Amino acid sequence: MAYMVTHFFEGGTEEQYKAVLGAAHPGGSLPAGQTYHAAGPTEGGWLVVAVWDSKDMCDTFVSGTLMPTLTKVDGFSGPPQERAAEVANLVTA
Repeated sequence: MAYMVTHFFEGGTEEQYKAVLGAAHPGGSLPAGQTYHAAGPTEGGWLVVAVWDSKDMCDTFVSGTLMPTLTKVDGFSGPPQERAAEVANLVTA
């Protein structure tokens, strides 16, 4: 079942996002299992939304790639606030 996750980086900026994105998504492509990625500024920080093929694929990326990347690049200052859910409805164009 598809799985969605949001990451909110309090105080985050577009420049920080681009630094993390470049390291976590080399070549600008989506990681295996991620089917949707959107991000933008919101009140108080930066919000990222992703849809994955499964929770396991998301968890593997977050623990194996995203979190280590956050400590290696000059990007966001800490881990995100996360919300996640099994996808009940996904509509695409």
